[in-house]
Amino acid sequence: MGIALLVDFGSTFTKLVAIDLEKEIFLGSSYYPTTVETDVMIGFKKALNELNKKISKKNIDIDYDLKLACSSAAGGLKIVAVGLVPLLTSQAAKIAALGAGGKVLKVYSYKLTADERDEIEILKPDLILLSGGTDGGNEKVIIHNAKVLSQLKIDVPIVYAGNKCSATIAKRILKENKKSVSIIENILPELNYLNIEPAKELIRKLFLSNIIKAKGLSKRMDFLSSVLMPTPSAVLKAGQLLAKGTDNEEGIGDLMLIDVGGATTDVCSYSLGLPGTGGFVVKGLPQPYMKRTVEGDLGIRFSAMNLLNTAKKENFMKKCKIKLKDLDKKVEKLSRNINFIAKDEKDIEVDKLLSAISTKIAINRHVGKFQTKYTPISPVNILYGKDLRDVPTVLGTGGGVIKAKNPKSILEKSIFDEDEPYILKPKSPKFLLDKYYIMFAVGLLAQKMPDLALRLLKKHLIYI
Repeated sequence: MGIALLVDFGSTFTKLVAIDLEKEIFLGSSYYPTTVETDVMIGFKKALNELNKKISKKNIDIDYDLKLACSSAAGGLKIVAVGLVPLLTSQAAKIAALGAGGKVLKVYSYKLTADERDEIEILKPDLILLSGGTDGGNEKVIIHNAKVLSQLKIDVPIVYAGNKCSATIAKRILKENKKSVSIIENILPELNYLNIEPAKELIRKLFLSNIIKAKGLSKRMDFLSSVLMPTPSAVLKAGQLLAKGTDNEEGIGDLMLIDVGGATTDVCSYSLGLPGTGGFVVKGLPQPYMKRTVEGDLGIRFSAMNLLNTAKKENFMKKCKIKLKDLDKKVEKLSRNINFIAKDEKDIEVDKLLSAISTKIAINRHVGKFQTKYTPISPVNILYGKDLRDVPTVLGTGGGVIKAKNPKSILEKSIFDEDEPYILKPKSPKFLLDKYYIMFAVGLLAQKMPDLALRLLKKHLIYI
């Protein structure tokens, strides 16, 4: 079967992984700063030369039989979501957009205003996901929002995933104003029924057919067979493969994945998250088995200053060993030098601190929470989101975790805290590390060879 070359054109670094498909072994990896502002192939070729040197030292003939890529370069897949009620269709739109591997720039609810229209133009999303109303429900708001979006001065694909009864009118309004629009099934056809798979699939297709071309990436990637998906989708797919397995290969069961990167910190959970103990009453949207959240203020390079400010506001700096004045200076330097690689002890300690804070805040936001409300009869525990206390495994990936001297100390920030019992984090998980940075590679390979991809993943992840 030969050798596979798997490539991630990331927002900060272009990462390459080589896999021997016949022996099912990891041959090596390399990375180089992504050169999207000039030509992504410059950084790619630098990384490829480094990878080839490593493989040549093993006396292996270099001939890549399969070449696949994913991308989050040039900002990744930037999406604006529009819905009706914040906790219902707006939230459903956000879940669908994130599940498709997108970066949600903003979520709008109720009737769009002229100011919000102007704001969307400034945001310049790659795609707008328009939802609102259950099937047969409210039609006025989504038709109003279609009219407002038809006035946009930017050329952006619009995906209509709302009330089916309004679809024809909304499509006509958008088409008359020369907007690109696709109609798919309602993401919330009825209350308590989340239908996000059609939206995720179409968003992925639009990413491949339109958005990659619009960013000018496809013209420079002739060496590769194809760009299959956004990078977060590849990582999300690998986590799902590991959790659920295939028809022929067993998975490891429920897990949570934390990906600490330069621009964002992503958390994915693969669990129904149904209430365990505590007599909870579940409120809000039903939670998808595979859920992804993205925290754009928690990256350890692009958003390092935002991360530090968030940590200060949320009182996460109490046990910090580094003086805040020194930390402010170092973090400001990081945010200006996004390709910086920590080498001395102080810089390594700063990266560890930022990664630990990112992990704790991101997981606190991702997991379910409960509130106790008092009724005339008795107190009631109301659950919002997933109860992940029984999740047995937490998997760490991303540069902030993988490159740390003690990655376990970072991942331990995901553990349930008795001082915050209302935040339903895993109580006693085991920790896995994506030491060789192969999650994205496995997600790509899974599109072609899922059984082999899963075996590779189980072989190369390590318990810490």
